Amino acid sequence: MTGAAGAFMIEAAGAFMNDVPQHLRSSFEFLPPYMSELRVVLLGNSWSERSSVGNFILGKTEFSTEEEPDCCLRVRGQLKEKEIVLINTPDLLHPNIPEDKLRKHVENCVSLSDPGPHVFLLVLQPEDFTEEHKLRMCRVLKNFGGRPFDHSLILISTPREESPGFMEEYRQHPALKDLIRMSQYRFLWRKNLELAELLTRLGQIVKENNGEHLNL
Repeated sequence: MTGAAGAFMIEAAGAFMNDVPQHLRSSFEFLPPYMSELRVVLLGNSWSERSSVGNFILGKTEFSTEEEPDCCLRVRGQLKEKEIVLINTPDLLHPNIPEDKLRKHVENCVSLSDPGPHVFLLVLQPEDFTEEHKLRMCRVLKNFGGRPFDHSLILISTPREESPGFMEEYRQHPALKDLIRMSQYRFLWRKNLELAELLTRLGQIVKENNGEHLNL
């Protein structure tokens, strides 16, 4: 998929939700009718941002944005008459995390998302995302096995200090740009993001994978 094609898909998703009347948005189907549950793993370079996004999806505070545990946390909620399972991970991108500890966290995450995650939501703070972070993210996803980038969506957090043109600037950030390409140009901006748009994109990834979870 080309960058232009990826951008078109994102714009199309936004246009779709804009065409849905406000009073109907609460009942639109973001998952195929035969699916009752969506399992999403939150990864990224900021615990507070991952937790904030998880709470945004659930519509309530389930993850603390202050205290980062040294284990994976699973929360189950209900959206649009569907079950959603969020697995929030500790800092798996830490430079000093031992390989055996990383594998243990991944194994725990796999267990919590049994029989496998449908989507990896990569929550990234662009001003803090380095080439080293990108390599570590690839290492983490590789530990899950299968084809994890086929199931990945990047959510770019709003920078702590906004400046004119920051969206284009960060989209051209080399490490972030590489990860966007590997994720088949699936990305969204957190700024002004509506829940319906995020759910639509998660549902599109599920449909692109024929409703199948990652084969671990």
